[in-house]
Amino acid sequence: MAPAKADPPGSPATRLRVGRLTKAHGLKGALKLELFTDDPERRFTPGAAFSLQVPQTSAWHGQSLTLTELRWYNGQPVGFFEGVTDRTAAESLAKAILWIEQPTDEEPEDNAWYDFQLVGLRVLRDGNDVGEVVRVEHLPAQDLLVVRTGERDVLVPFVSAIVPTVDIDAGTLVVTPPDGLFDELDDAAEPPAATPSEQ
Repeated sequence: MAPAKADPPGSPATRLRVGRLTKAHGLKGALKLELFTDDPERRFTPGAAFSLQVPQTSAWHGQSLTLTELRWYNGQPVGFFEGVTDRTAAESLAKAILWIEQPTDEEPEDNAWYDFQLVGLRVLRDGNDVGEVVRVEHLPAQDLLVVRTGERDVLVPFVSAIVPTVDIDAGTLVVTPPDGLFDELDDAAEPPAATPSEQ
């Protein structure tokens, strides 16, 4: 399952999150990548420009990166970028998320959704309606669906093992959460145990 795509103000269907810089590789500014795209050959070509999602305190805030080369080491993608020429610069970019502007005439990737498509979907668990998606949180490690379940919100990791089915047309998604994620809901739904009658 591809991660959700964020909706930039005024342009809800043009930005695509394609990767995360995980850590420096070697001494010449290379960075290991975690890919969030099913098509790295199309996204990570020399000259590709990426906007950066970094903390406001980062020197890279508001900056962009241009890829010069993508290499593979033992199955792990490693990127080289203009202006990042040593390990110190590479380390300052660790955990940065990479975004691109997606051409409007481009076919969407399989199993990838924008935030505006996910927000408002009813959440089904074992065939029962347990809540509604109210927000998508894009964190460095993964995306989280914020599911409103009455009086509280539940954070659901947006991964195929937990969210196996998204049906935009039906307005629903299915969750198979691990033990504990919705336990309080289960407890609230169960009637109190009957007390034995006194003899």
